[in-house]
Amino acid sequence: MIKNFVLDTNVLMHNPNALYSFHDNNVIIPITVIEELDKFKSSLDKKGMHARQVLREIDACIKKGALKKGAKIKSGGTLMIFLHDPETNLADLDRTINDNKILASALAIQKKSELITFFISKDVNARIKAEALGIKARDYEKEIVEYSNLYRGWKEITVSAEEIAALYAGGSAEAKGIVFFENEYAMLKDKNNPKSSAICRYDSLSRALSLMRDEQDAMGIKPLNLEQRFAFDLLLNDKVKLVTLVGQAGSGKTLIALACGLTATIGKSPKYEKMLVARPIIPMGKDIGYLPGSKDQKLNYWMQPIFDNLGFILKNNAAGGQGNNELHELNDKTDYLLKSGILEIEALTYIRGRSIPGQFMIVDEAQNLTPHEIKTIISRAGEGTKIVLTGDPDQIDNPYLDANSNGLTYTVERLKNQKIAGHILLSKSERSELASLAVEYL
Repeated sequence: MIKNFVLDTNVLMHNPNALYSFHDNNVIIPITVIEELDKFKSSLDKKGMHARQVLREIDACIKKGALKKGAKIKSGGTLMIFLHDPETNLADLDRTINDNKILASALAIQKKSELITFFISKDVNARIKAEALGIKARDYEKEIVEYSNLYRGWKEITVSAEEIAALYAGGSAEAKGIVFFENEYAMLKDKNNPKSSAICRYDSLSRALSLMRDEQDAMGIKPLNLEQRFAFDLLLNDKVKLVTLVGQAGSGKTLIALACGLTATIGKSPKYEKMLVARPIIPMGKDIGYLPGSKDQKLNYWMQPIFDNLGFILKNNAAGGQGNNELHELNDKTDYLLKSGILEIEALTYIRGRSIPGQFMIVDEAQNLTPHEIKTIISRAGEGTKIVLTGDPDQIDNPYLDANSNGLTYTVERLKNQKIAGHILLSKSERSELASLAVEYL
């Protein structure tokens, strides 16, 4: 049965292609949404880019029919622009506020149409007001995953002592009766003796579990738990071009990504020309434009967590044994890395439009990015580039995202069975006892 879907501005700003997410149904955009998009279109940030893209998509639909009556769109449905209806009763809501004008349009559409009408918004307050007015309201759920059931990247399997012994003797064993994803790991435990175990990596070509014998390290940093060990293996595997690390505060996701990136860039056998580290500018207070100083000085405020981790990695001459004596001799090793071009630190605002070949690219705090933004970033990767996305979906500053709808968790679920992608969920905080306490109880 055909339905009406009335879209709020934030849905289109979240995903410019949201117009095509409702199959053969009627997509209706209140004229107030068009006015808000017009205000955003001249902005040089991602809001402006998304607004311009949406307006171009709408303009292209004019060729296929009148927008007032409904124009055919490529999803199979129709697109209509709805004008104001001043007669609609909004009770005590202020009609001068744009959000309420949009709700008035949704209410008028619901009353005039015989079809079921839904108001789609990323704004929880707008959805609450819609329900109060008797309008069915929904979040934009096309890109939502269930974070509580997020893919971990590894399995724990109970086996016999004979199977573990055979694995150690032969180095690999057939994966019988268990479905594995690409680049997934496993912890095999003896059912009669839990202390007897084996750590394995799934090989999709041979459809077998390969024993992981040696523990890897990078820049003097070693894994502190099983999940970190899996993460190290993914980060140092050149065949895996996209790695996602999801974990709570203090789980080591940024630290180990940086350590492995430096090893792959300035180690004894460098695989990449440079390491690029980027973070989204999602402020908890003032935006970057209001901070004093030049672009580089402003970035220092946002990138301080990166510098903190680099300092930890490089202190005590951690880089000394990695094949770069010049780096070993310098007092300010981080400064050397930046000035030599080995390390580039950038805000994601400046990534758009670039082509990035031959680099180890880390995108930190990726939970603050939309699925569309993640797609844009990954599509920047040129030949020979590896991308690492790190983040904590429990710490999101973007007002229109949550643990289930952000680009990081969406990417994990969508790419979990791709040959060149791998993922690990880091569940244990290793920063300190105090940090662990805060994560668990606060």
